[in-house]
Amino acid sequence: MLQMLERTVAHNGLVASFALVGLVMWIASIASHKLTFGRVHGSAIAILIGLALAYAGGAFTGGAKGIADVPLFAGVGLMGGAMLRDFAIVATAFEVQPAEARKAGMVGVLSLLLGTVLPFIVGACVARAFGYTDAVSMTTIGAGAVTYIVGPVTGAAIGASSDVIALSIATGLVKAIIVMVGTPLAAGFMGLKTPRSAMIFGGLAGTVSGVSAGLAATDRRLVPYGALVATFHTGVGCLLGPSVLFFATRALAGA
Repeated sequence: MLQMLERTVAHNGLVASFALVGLVMWIASIASHKLTFGRVHGSAIAILIGLALAYAGGAFTGGAKGIADVPLFAGVGLMGGAMLRDFAIVATAFEVQPAEARKAGMVGVLSLLLGTVLPFIVGACVARAFGYTDAVSMTTIGAGAVTYIVGPVTGAAIGASSDVIALSIATGLVKAIIVMVGTPLAAGFMGLKTPRSAMIFGGLAGTVSGVSAGLAATDRRLVPYGALVATFHTGVGCLLGPSVLFFATRALAGA
């Protein structure tokens, strides 16, 4: 009976991955309500659980794909891939009312540019402070501070080492978690009450997962607007990272 169940799960990896993620979200939601009284959104707790499972899966199998290296949960690799991720982002953006989106105007564009450049500068400075003084490493880690997708894309384009690319991903994940946890706490101070303010916040924060989870814990109606602008960070960062930002960093820091 157990062997038949294992074969069924192994042959339906994507279905099993949805079940696993659903279980994690259910546990995270309960933990959010019972332990933090809703102050920390369930998505933030779910990401921490996911990171722990990824580490445990990699340590158990000796692989490089985390829990996806476990045959029963191989479908997690497909579920977490670019296809379904981009589908979810596009589906979220379809909830936006065009009339409200136009209200952001040039302020939204400016926030998008600031939200790309400022995190890059902070990330590059921190990288230099910790001994990564070459332009390639500084640019890669700085790009990771924009989003955890921009970091590896930029690093691969300019020839960064795998260790530096891993650091850029970790930088982006830390930023996403900080935004998730910090948004509900600072929402009153930032005035996150309207679609326009949510779009400006999404442009400055930059991480789709962090902005979406943070706004969901603040006001679910604002999620599509914040995610709409934050989504552009990946494209803008991937364009500017290996080109303008890299050349600027190399000019200032040297080769």
